[in-house]
Amino acid sequence: MKVENSKMVSVHYTLTVDGQIADQSREGQPLQFVCGAGMLLPKFEGAIMGKEAGDKVSFTLAPADGYGEIIPEAVVDLPKNIFMIDGKVADEMLFVGNQIPMSDAQGNRMMGVVKEVAEETVKMDFNHPMAGKTLNFDVEVVEVRDVTPEDLAAQGGCSCGCHGDCEGGCEGGCEGGEKDCDCGCN
Repeated sequence: MKVENSKMVSVHYTLTVDGQIADQSREGQPLQFVCGAGMLLPKFEGAIMGKEAGDKVSFTLAPADGYGEIIPEAVVDLPKNIFMIDGKVADEMLFVGNQIPMSDAQGNRMMGVVKEVAEETVKMDFNHPMAGKTLNFDVEVVEVRDVTPEDLAAQGGCSCGCHGDCEGGCEGGCEGGEKDCDCGCN
């Protein structure tokens, strides 16, 4: 069976950035995902499309095809007093390199990295940690199979809103409103 949209795919991978291993799957624990469900970078999925179990592929993604370029406006100076807990600045979390979960004024959650701590401000970088990086992947396809309702339930359901329980078709329809969609749960 070949890698294609709406198939459950298992891969072992190694991601190298700047000559160093940045991430990799663990032996016996391949990365599993439903191809085409938007869980991985589109160019990653494109590079393994049509491959079968046992196939190996190496490819490079430029920043634009990975996590984007660095956005200078995403590096901001914030007042130190927003890091107060119980009326006291939480100095123990304010060190260079620390990742701090935060929310913006609209309630959107984001991860920021402390770049610099000054007397009154903290310079935070809200770019993705891999922004601006060239990503080098070595991938081995371990398994390709049909998606099961259990797979969909484990991943929060399919994109049509049926949550993997759509034996009679997708109740809400997919993005275009059709009853029978290509979400892999029919």
